[in-house]
Amino acid sequence: MTEYKETFIEGGTVTSPRGFKAGAVTAGIKKNRTKPDLGILCSEKPCTAAGMFTTSKIRAAAVIVSEENLKEGRASVIVVNSGCANAYNGEKGIIDAKEMISLAAAHTGVPVSDVLVASTGVTGQLLPMDRIREGIKKIPLSADGGHDLARAIMTTDTVQKEAAVTGRNGTAAYTIGGIAKGSGMIHPNMATMFCFLTTDAPVETGFLKAALKKAVDMSFNMISVDGDMSPSDTVVIMANGAAGGETIQAGSRAAREFRRKLNAVCIRLAAALARDGEGATKLIISNVTGARNLKEARKVARAVVMSSLIKTAVHGGDPNWGRIVAAVAQSGIDVGLSDIDMAIGTVAVLKAGRPLPFDEKDVIGVLRQADVPVSIHLNMGNGSATAWGCDMSEEYVGINSEYMT
Repeated sequence: MTEYKETFIEGGTVTSPRGFKAGAVTAGIKKNRTKPDLGILCSEKPCTAAGMFTTSKIRAAAVIVSEENLKEGRASVIVVNSGCANAYNGEKGIIDAKEMISLAAAHTGVPVSDVLVASTGVTGQLLPMDRIREGIKKIPLSADGGHDLARAIMTTDTVQKEAAVTGRNGTAAYTIGGIAKGSGMIHPNMATMFCFLTTDAPVETGFLKAALKKAVDMSFNMISVDGDMSPSDTVVIMANGAAGGETIQAGSRAAREFRRKLNAVCIRLAAALARDGEGATKLIISNVTGARNLKEARKVARAVVMSSLIKTAVHGGDPNWGRIVAAVAQSGIDVGLSDIDMAIGTVAVLKAGRPLPFDEKDVIGVLRQADVPVSIHLNMGNGSATAWGCDMSEEYVGINSEYMT
């Protein structure tokens, strides 16, 4: 897996790059008013920036406002809350999102045009703006505040998701850091997820946009927990250039390394989201090779991690590999049984469509692991892709039948 080819900074987070600060407070937005739920990420210097947002046709107010602010390719501050998504609230939602931006701009001393906003949590409810107004004033900002911010953006997540790596731009060393949240409503084409990324490398805006899109396509667009999408999905990267060196532009050696490092951080965070899916006990890793092209490889890899039958089989330790073949067959690519080689973990179960003799206990042993790899080779070409998902447990039903109660 790509994520293991880089050495990650121990304890690395979104404020690991130079010149970034963050902080969070408990404002009382969440039902549990003892947990942090309001925070800010900011740069001491102006940043080039890029973002990607939900593909849902009905989007949350924060997404609409932030996408507009990002049109010039600049952003130095993100203000974020959890507990209320500020979605489906019409014009009032837009007004509240813009007020959050104004409050964060005043608190950090940057122009309103350089501030983004993100909100996650229950939809169809208005933000408690009285608590948010008071809370933003109290947010402490520090270079080690990334951990606090990672905690504040969590909803049904059980663990914080943070990562950082270092790279080189000529003689200058730089860092890429990030945090993410998401546990339910996770589906390819992003999900109920946030990912905030930072770097102290100087990066040209057009290249930054292209690099982020490619990284998201191979990471956050390749995970699934339950097949549902949300109105709030947001991925943003800010680059402040504090590390020095020449501006990284497309086509350079520095650009290739920057892409690789950014991909690694995004894949690490995406896999963490899938591993922490609501009620999940296992991570499913779907590795597809030998497809005609990248597009078809991604279709097959996604089909495996999206299958409810596969999710439940993995949860129960049922070695029913036929469910994987069924997922390949319904992925939308032109495929025949004789095209497929397949293994579960290191146990080969299919060769050119022919079942291989194996001990079911060996497959059950793989299914009992925390990480369950499924390998599919299609013998058609050079396309390859990886997707990440999780098992589906009784706890998932419990969480989502009691989300508001």
